[in-house]
Amino acid sequence: MFVISKTFKFSASHQLSNLPPEHQCSRLHGHNYTVEVVLAADTLDERSFVVDYADLDPLKSFIDQYLDHRHLNDVMESQTSAENIARWLFEKSRGWFPETVAVRVSETPSTWAEFRDYGKAQVG
Repeated sequence: MFVISKTFKFSASHQLSNLPPEHQCSRLHGHNYTVEVVLAADTLDERSFVVDYADLDPLKSFIDQYLDHRHLNDVMESQTSAENIARWLFEKSRGWFPETVAVRVSETPSTWAEFRDYGKAQVG
């Protein structure tokens, strides 16, 4: 299996509900997010690519337009945890790129959450 990934960045605020008031994430705060999209294929296309990195521009445009410097609670219908952001971006990416097997979202350099389709491929 051939596997590629590309990283995108955005900055946004959010606030998590259903947490005790003393929990730091219950307060309005922001992150410099890193998003990694992972794509895989059993074979390469006629250009010898899984997907041309330049073809991932729709995902970059979506992130820039709808997430960067936004309040995520105004953008997403679900709780704005890193786990839900990963799933939401996975679904967006899979809509454009069926080769998408995972999306990883980092809120800090030492944490990440991932949504992965284990039925499609087990990579990484």
